[in-house]
Amino acid sequence: MGSRTVLRQVVQPVGDIPSALEFYASLLGLEIRFVDEGRYAALDAGGTTLALAGPEEDVALVSAPAFTVSDLDDFLSRLAAAGGSLVKGPEAGPHERSAVVGDPWGNRIIVSQPR
Repeated sequence: MGSRTVLRQVVQPVGDIPSALEFYASLLGLEIRFVDEGRYAALDAGGTTLALAGPEEDVALVSAPAFTVSDLDDFLSRLAAAGGSLVKGPEAGPHERSAVVGDPWGNRIIVSQPR
């Protein structure tokens, strides 16, 4: 089946990055990895990342796990046969190409391929 897929992060949509950073970093004691202005922030959640996505970066519209794959086009071509659906994308971002997909039960998953 190709390269191993890795859970990279869980994306949590938030309305305000600075307030969300204060909430999640203070409440959970998570270390801030980096902040991309008011769009996105990454917190170290012990082996994976808790990603805080502001309105501009909220691609899935709900909390969603984000996986990195080696070939996004191949993944998307196998998606329907596995019972999934394309929700949004694929789209090119500054660091990756990504898509939001749905599993057979309506859950959303973000899948990306680094540029």
